[in-house]
Amino acid sequence: MPNNPIPAAAHTPADAFNRLLTVLDTLRTQCPWDKKQTMETLRHLTIEETYELSDAILEGDLDEIKKELGDVMMHLVFYSRIASETDAFNIVDVLNGVCDKLVNRHPHIYGDIEVQNEDDVKRNWEQIKLKEGNKSVLAGVPSSLPALVKAARIQEKARGVGFDWEDKSQVWEKVEEELQEFKAEFNVSGDTVIDAEKAESEFGDVLFSLINYARFININPENALEKTNKKFIKRFQYLENKAKENGKALSDMTLAEMDIYWNEAKKL
Repeated sequence: MPNNPIPAAAHTPADAFNRLLTVLDTLRTQCPWDKKQTMETLRHLTIEETYELSDAILEGDLDEIKKELGDVMMHLVFYSRIASETDAFNIVDVLNGVCDKLVNRHPHIYGDIEVQNEDDVKRNWEQIKLKEGNKSVLAGVPSSLPALVKAARIQEKARGVGFDWEDKSQVWEKVEEELQEFKAEFNVSGDTVIDAEKAESEFGDVLFSLINYARFININPENALEKTNKKFIKRFQYLENKAKENGKALSDMTLAEMDIYWNEAKKL
């Protein structure tokens, strides 16, 4: 086995980035696992790393964020290294490309365009993207995004070209309208057979309108729902642990008994 010298720890951003390039080049040429990787085999791992970074951000764990950022950075360099082997592109092309894009899309910084606020910046951004060749304002929304995130991005993109409600009160009226329509047609207390396909469509409208309202009051719906997920998990696990301490199985407890522990968990 080759015995390669370990690159020394760097003290500047440029040296640190070069250290990563050196390590990855060595692994790509000498490590059996790294040699076999393709963009396709790395794809699901990159998605996993991104979700791990997202979790760390929501938890506010800065040490974990630092670690996960390193993992994501390594993946980005790895893709560029693979592409360079067929002369498709390399890391220099990637970095120059994103720098060129940022300069072009910030004419209020690198040109003579004046903006008054963040909304002006977003509108300019979308107009520039259309000039660059995008056929639709919504073309930049990846089709594989989770539905909740996609809905928020679609609404943000539409807002960027002026297609939006004027006031948040109008948006809330739409939320209430969609809720009433859903409740009137799919009242679960009745015995009428529900049209599942239509119910799904109407429920989608309710969610879409709620996401739209969240945007108007500066709530990220994905973050909000994930924080609620985490809160529920912690409370439910408290409930499980308390039941176990008392020699009980949840399946044998009444809802009233479980509520006692649930309310304890809410107070913590």
